Amino acid sequence: MRHVIRYGDEQWRELKFIGFRHEVERRDAQWVDVILRVDLSANTPLPDDLIDFSILAVCTHAGHPIQLVTQDEEIDCEYQLTESEQEQINAYLRSARVQADIVEAALVR
Repeated sequence: MRHVIRYGDEQWRELKFIGFRHEVERRDAQWVDVILRVDLSANTPLPDDLIDFSILAVCTHAGHPIQLVTQDEEIDCEYQLTESEQEQINAYLRSARVQADIVEAALVR
């Protein structure tokens, strides 16, 4: 079974995130990029073909997540996140610490 969903696959299991690390960078006058590195439960490892998995979260300057993009080696990859995985990520993105980092990055010119 797959953990994140590969486009076209019909079977998957959901990843359980046990921790996140993030980097925040202002993209432009409208968007802030948050790169997430994840720590996973031993029960839900990544698929074998992912080398350097990360998630790009595109957020507004006010901190609202607009889009989540799975990446492998910093390039968009063929996996998509399940609804539960998205909920876990969005909860982290809405945490006080990440929100403060997004607002701070948005102020940089």
